[in-house]
Order: sequence, then structure tokens, then C-alpha cells
Amino acid sequence: MTAPKIGIREVGKTFVSDKREVEALQSVNLDVQPNEFITFVGASGCGKSTLLRIIAGLETLSRGEILLDGKPVDGPGVDRAMVFQHYSLYPWLTVMKNIRFCRQLKVVADTVHSEADVETAAGRADALLSLMGLTSFADAYPSQLSGGMQQRVAIARALMPKPATLLMDEPFGALDAQTREVMHDLIRHVYRLEKTTILFVTHDVEEAIYLGGRVVLMAPRPGRIDSIYEVPLPAQRNQDMKLSPEFTELKRQILARIRETSGMQTDLEQLEKLTAIAG
Repeated sequence: MTAPKIGIREVGKTFVSDKREVEALQSVNLDVQPNEFITFVGASGCGKSTLLRIIAGLETLSRGEILLDGKPVDGPGVDRAMVFQHYSLYPWLTVMKNIRFCRQLKVVADTVHSEADVETAAGRADALLSLMGLTSFADAYPSQLSGGMQQRVAIARALMPKPATLLMDEPFGALDAQTREVMHDLIRHVYRLEKTTILFVTHDVEEAIYLGGRVVLMAPRPGRIDSIYEVPLPAQRNQDMKLSPEFTELKRQILARIRETSGMQTDLEQLEKLTAIAG
């Protein structure tokens, strides 16, 4: 069996303040294979984003370990890139300069200044600009772009150093429904071309199913993995697949389980009882 790209081993996270301790994650275990696309769903407060930030090296864990290619994660690295819900672009830089920014940092850090390196970086930036459909906006500034276009720039910037793992924390949450669909097909296309391992956090179950090969459902209080679903869709996907019986049945199962794990089912039952009494 192929060694996992990412090994999550008994990971726990407790946030400590002056007044109390909050256990955000408890005994999380998961193997992520190379070039796998995994989506995470669950009610608010189930620790999805916290887990992603720990994998990125942006948050420390309290217990357990994260293994990347068999080695413990002890901080951020160029082998991982993260895309946030908010675009986090540098407003004073053009689209092209935003995309090349991470590569420039790496060049400085590695003290590599050869013409070949510069040409490689320029070619990579041009290719990503074309892939994102932004070639004609290379000299534009973020304020001149729509939300969807800004997120494309953020994704291109994340891909610039060729990370082996792409971490995405609700990257399309602020976009309208039509733009989201376009971005869904775009990120699937990027996934096939770049052969990157992708971990994607979302609150949208339909989004999770359409994008992922596996859907990991997390339960809250404390955050933990409740169940994992294999997505019965081919690698080549289109929006019409969302209407298939397999898709709608899996969506129904996941939504029902989210209601159960979050206590929403109990709340609905109590509301029905109160409504009946009032009636």
C-alpha cells in the first residue's frame, strides 16, 4: 500500500484562556494519500479549520502528531500552501506581482539569482495566469477585480512554488452561486493538471461532494471525525452530476448525519413539539 502523504495521528487541540479551556479537537486520525482530494464538512465549531491550520503549520497541536511524507510537521513550509476565504492579496501589487510574490521570497531565501531561475519563475507565472483565465489582467490591481477573479489570483499565488499539498479553508464561501460553480470546475481542472494533494474545508455539502474523492464529516464538542464517505463520481466531472441519484442520496445521508451530530435534529424535534402545543 502507498505510504500516506499526510498522516494525522491522535491529534488534539485545546485552547486555553484565563477563564476556561476549550477542547477544539480530540483524537483525530486520518491518512491522506498522495494526489488525493479530501473535503471536510461539519457544523460550526467542529474544528475543521483548526485542523487545516495545524497541518499548514500555522497552529500548534496539543497532543498527537501530523506526519508529512513520514516527517513531523513543526511549522509552515513551501511544500504546503494555503488559500483562505478572504483573498489576502497585496493591494499595492498587480495581479502578476501578487502571483510571483511567494516565488520571489523563495528565491531570496535560497539565495538563488540565476537567469534560469528567473526565467523559470516567469514561465510558471505566465502559465498560472493563463490557467486562471487572467492573462489580460496581469497589470490590474486587486481592487479592479471581482471577488471570483481575486480568488483565482490567490489560488495561482498559492500554486506558484509548486506545493505538494494545497490547503483550502472555505475559499469560495464569499462568492455568489454562479461564480462558485465556475470555481468548482476550475479547481478540479487545476487538481488534475497539478497533481496536488488537496484538503478543502467547506460548510456546503454539495460543494464537498462535487469536489472531493472522499468527504470527511466532523462532529463538534469536541471536534472529531465522525464518518468518512467515498464519493461515487468519476474523476472527470460536470455540473449535471449533481442531479444524479447517487449524488442526491449521498447529500441526503451527509446532511442527516450533520443534523444528528450537531444536535440540530433534537432542536427540530423540540420545535415541532412546541409548535404542536401552541397549535
